[in-house]
Amino acid sequence: MILKEFSKYLQARNDDLIKNKTTATKLLCEWIKVVIYKNPKNHVDKIVHREIMLAENSTGDFFIVGKSDSGRVLVNALYNFALSYEHYIMSKWLQDKKANDFSDK
Repeated sequence: MILKEFSKYLQARNDDLIKNKTTATKLLCEWIKVVIYKNPKNHVDKIVHREIMLAENSTGDFFIVGKSDSGRVLVNALYNFALSYEHYIMSKWLQDKKANDFSDK
């Protein structure tokens, strides 16, 4: 349920990922920010509020922490999903490429 909501967010920002304007892990942070900074209206929002904490410094670096064991499992699952989505986008991009497309000549 939570991965599905995050997946929708990633798909909505798919063009930014393809154009290399951002990464899926940065989008994970943005999504968590959006969910945490609003009043929880559904089960996904409530679970994220209860289980995840986000810390960010002045330079924009962020740290996502699970508040409990189940929160840590959730953070790990979201992070792994973000990485797998990046790999999926890269594999789609590489599909029609050939080795000599990457030569310096």
